[in-house]
Amino acid sequence: MRFRLLGPFVIDTSAGPVVLRRRRERCLLAVLLLHNHVPVPVERLAYLLWDGEPVPTARQQLHSHVSRVRAALRDAAALLSSTGTSYQIDVDDDAIDARRFNGMVAAARARTDPAERGAQLRAALDLWRGDALDDTVSAWLRPRLVGDLDELRLVVTEEWLACELAAGRHVEALPELTRLAAAHPTREGLLGLSMRALDGAGRGLEALEVYRRHQQRLAREFGLDPGPELQRLHLAVLRGHPAPAAVAPASRPVPRPVPAQLPPAVRGFTGRGEALAKLDALAAGVAPNATVICTVAGTAGVGKTTLVVHWAHRVADRFPDGQLYVNLRGFDRTAPPTDPAEAIRGFLDALDVAPQRVPVGLEAQVALYRSHLAGRRMLLVLDNARDSEQVRPLLPGAGGCVVLVTSRNELSGLHTSEGAEPLLVDLLPHTDARWLLAARLGAGRVADESAAVDEIVESCAGLPLALAIVAARAAGRPAFALADVAASLRQVAGRQLDAFTGAERDVDARAVLSWSYAALSPAAARMFRLLGLHPGPDVTGPAAAGLTGGRDGSLAELVRANLLTEHVPGRYTFHDLLRAYAAEQVEAVDPPADRLAAQRRTLDHYLHTAYAGTRLLSPHRETLDLEPSDAQPEPLADARQSLAWFTAERPVLLAAIDQAARSGFDRHAWQLSWALATFLDRQGLWRDWLHAAQVGLAAAERLTDRRGAAHSHRLLAHVSLKLNRTDDAQRHATRALELYRELGDHGRQAQGHLNLAEIAVHCGQYEDGFRQASLARDLFRAAASPTGEANALNAMGWLHAQLGDHRMALATCRQALTLHQELSNRQGEAETWDSIGFAHHQLHEHEAAISCFQRALALFEDTGDRCFEADTLHHLGDSHLALGDVKAARDVWRRSLDVFESVEHPDAAEVRTKLADVTGGVAGR
Repeated sequence: MRFRLLGPFVIDTSAGPVVLRRRRERCLLAVLLLHNHVPVPVERLAYLLWDGEPVPTARQQLHSHVSRVRAALRDAAALLSSTGTSYQIDVDDDAIDARRFNGMVAAARARTDPAERGAQLRAALDLWRGDALDDTVSAWLRPRLVGDLDELRLVVTEEWLACELAAGRHVEALPELTRLAAAHPTREGLLGLSMRALDGAGRGLEALEVYRRHQQRLAREFGLDPGPELQRLHLAVLRGHPAPAAVAPASRPVPRPVPAQLPPAVRGFTGRGEALAKLDALAAGVAPNATVICTVAGTAGVGKTTLVVHWAHRVADRFPDGQLYVNLRGFDRTAPPTDPAEAIRGFLDALDVAPQRVPVGLEAQVALYRSHLAGRRMLLVLDNARDSEQVRPLLPGAGGCVVLVTSRNELSGLHTSEGAEPLLVDLLPHTDARWLLAARLGAGRVADESAAVDEIVESCAGLPLALAIVAARAAGRPAFALADVAASLRQVAGRQLDAFTGAERDVDARAVLSWSYAALSPAAARMFRLLGLHPGPDVTGPAAAGLTGGRDGSLAELVRANLLTEHVPGRYTFHDLLRAYAAEQVEAVDPPADRLAAQRRTLDHYLHTAYAGTRLLSPHRETLDLEPSDAQPEPLADARQSLAWFTAERPVLLAAIDQAARSGFDRHAWQLSWALATFLDRQGLWRDWLHAAQVGLAAAERLTDRRGAAHSHRLLAHVSLKLNRTDDAQRHATRALELYRELGDHGRQAQGHLNLAEIAVHCGQYEDGFRQASLARDLFRAAASPTGEANALNAMGWLHAQLGDHRMALATCRQALTLHQELSNRQGEAETWDSIGFAHHQLHEHEAAISCFQRALALFEDTGDRCFEADTLHHLGDSHLALGDVKAARDVWRRSLDVFESVEHPDAAEVRTKLADVTGGVAGR
C-alpha cells in the first residue's frame, strides 16, 4: 500500500486504489501520515480537521472517521493505533511519497557533480502531481499542514534549474524559469537564474530588462533596491562580462548564516535527570516534516531557563543551522511583554535579513521569518512567554526544528492547537540541591559540613535561584564556615517574600537576599536600593547614574554579585523578586528627602533626553520651558538616534510618566507626556499616547498650570481623533482653544483652530473645516509662524479638494509645499505631497498622482511616520487601480492594511473592502 500526498490524495494498493470520499477522512489520514510514527493528540486532530474551530461533538465524530478509515485500509488497518488520547500511524516511510521526496532531495544534495545532482532533483520533483493534498486541505489548513512541503518544492525547483544552467542548458531552462519568475516576482533567486539563462542564451539585453523591471517595481512599491547578489549579476551582464556561473550547491542553494544566540550555560548544573531525558527523547523524534514543540513551565525562580539553556548547549551540534533565543518578558511587572513582531525582527537580524527588507505588518513578517526557517534544522528557545498567542507567530512553519518555550503558565493552548509537549519543572529534591551546592562550592567543603549544608538546603526550600545566591556568597568567602551561612539564614527568619514561597514549605528569600546585599560596598548597596525607585523595566548606565548622582562602578559590582543582570549590552535589569527586595530596602533605609531627590534626578534625566529627542524628530514643533537641572541627558546626534532611543526607552518612559504622577512630580508628568507625543503618534502607538496624555492632563490640572493643561487638551484632541473618539476630540480641542485665548497665545490658538479643522474633516463637515483652517492660517501669519502657516495652507488645499475645487487645491498646496521646502520641514513636505497627489487623482491625472504619492512615501520613511505612510499607500492604491494596475493596487493596499490593522485605524475597514473587491471577495492575506 502506497500513499501519495504530493497532489490529490491517492491510496494505491495491489488490488486497486482505495477511495476515501469524505474530505475529513482524507484529511485525518493525511495528518497522521505526515506525522508517521508520532502520536497526534485528539485535540490537535480536531483543531486541524475543523479549521481551528472544533464543534462540540468533534471527538465523537473523529472516532467515527477513524473507524471508517480503518475499514477502508482493510489489511493495513492495524497500522492505525490509538492510545485513548491520541492516534498514530506506522507505515514504511518509503510508502509515503512526501517522505520519499525528502529522502531523495537529501540524497541529491549530497552529490558533488551538478549533472548527477540535477538528475536526482528532477526525479524527486517528478513525484509531484500538483499541489500537495489538493483535494483535501482547506485554504486555512494548507499553510499549517503542507506549507513546508510547498516551500521545499519551490526551493528544490530552484536548485534543479541551477544545475541545468551549470550544465549549459540555458535555452531548455528558460520556459520553466519564465513561468516561475512570473508566479513569484519577488523571489530574487529565480530572477537571478532567469538573468543567467537569458545571458547564457545570448539574450543579454533581455536579462538587463528583467533586472530593470524588478528594480522599478521594488522602488515603486517598497522603496527598496534589489539585493546585492542580483546587483552584482546585473553589473556583470551590463559590462558585457559572462554572467557568473550558476553553481548548484551540495546541500542548499545559498550559504546561510548560522546564528548562535543561546545565553551562557550556568556552571555547576546538576539534577533534572527526568526532564533532560524527556527533552532528549523529543529531539530524537524530530522529523523533517514536523516541528517539535515543548512547553517548560514552573514557578518563578525554579530554574526553567537554566534547564533549557543547559540542555540546548548540550545538543547544539544536532542543529547545524543554529540556535535562536529571545526573552519574551511575559511576567515582568514593569515592562510590557515582548511583541511578537519585535522578536521576529530580532530573529530576522540573526538570519542576516537586511532591515529594509523586513515588511511592516506582523503577518508579512511571520511569512518572511518562516520562509527563512524552511529547510533548516534549528533550535529555538522562547523564554518567559506570557501566553500562547505571544508564542504562535514565532513558531516555524516548516519541519525539522525543535522549539522550547518557558513560561510560568501552562500554555495549554499550544498543547491543543500545535501539539506541544508539556514539561513541568518543580523545586529541586534535597539530593539535587546538595549536588548544586557541591558543584558551586566543592564536594569536599560540602562533605565536611554536611549538617550545615542540609540546613541551607532546607532554608532555600529547593528553589534554585535562592540556592544560587547563597552559593555565590559562600564561594566568594571560602574562609567562612557553612555553619555561619546557615546561622545567618536563621537569624533573619520571619520576613518572607511571598513570591519565594514553595509548593510545600515557606522559603525565607529575604534572608538569602539580605545576605548578598550586606556583602556589597556602601556605594553598590546604595545603588541597589535606589534602583528599587526606578520605574523599570530596565535601566541604562546614564539613567542609573541619575539615580545616585554620578557613576562609580556600582553597576558592575551588582552584576558580579548576581543582583543585577546586563541582559543586553548597556541595559540592566532585576529579577522581579530582587526588585521587590530593593524597593523594601530603599523604603526602610533612605530618608524621604533622599528618595525624592533620587526620583527627581531620574525624571530630569528622562525628561531632558526626551525633550532633546523630540526636537530632533520634529524640529519645527513648538518648544517648552523646562526647569533647569543638573541631570545629564543622553547624547543624541540626530533623528535616527532619537528614534532608536525612544524605541528602546518607550516602556521606561511610559512607566516614568505614571510614577511621576503618583509621586507628586506633576510637572514632569505632563512634560514627559508632551515630549513622548511625536514618537507615539508616528509609530501609531495611540493607546499608549492616550494614557500618557490623560495622565499628563490630570497632572497639569493638579498644578493649575493652564499652559500645561492647554497642551494636554490639544494632544488629547489629536489622539482621540486617531482613535475615532470624535466627541472627546471636539471637547478637548475646544477647551484647549479656550485656554490659549485666555493666555493670549495666538500661535497656539491657530493650532487649536487647525485641530478643529481636522475634526470637521473627520466628520465630513468640509465647509466648517475650511473656515477653521483659514482662521488658523491668519493667526499663524499674525504670530509669524511660517511652519504653522504652511500646515494651515496644506489643510486648506486638502479641503478645497474635498469640496470639489481640485485646481484650487493644487494651487494652495503648492504654496504650502514651497514654505515647507524653504523650512526643510520634511514631515510637512511629505504630508503636502500626499495632498497634491490626492488632487491630481481627483482630476484623473493618475500618473502625476502616483509620482506625488511616491515622493511622500520616501519622506515618510525618513521621518518614521508609519500612519501617514499607510494613508499615502491607501491613496496610491486608488491611483494604481484607476490606471488598471490591479496587482500594484492590491500590493500597496496590503501594506497599508498591515499598518492600519496594527494600530486599529478606522480606515482599515475601507482598505479591507477594497482588497476584497479586487480579489474576488478574498482580501489576499
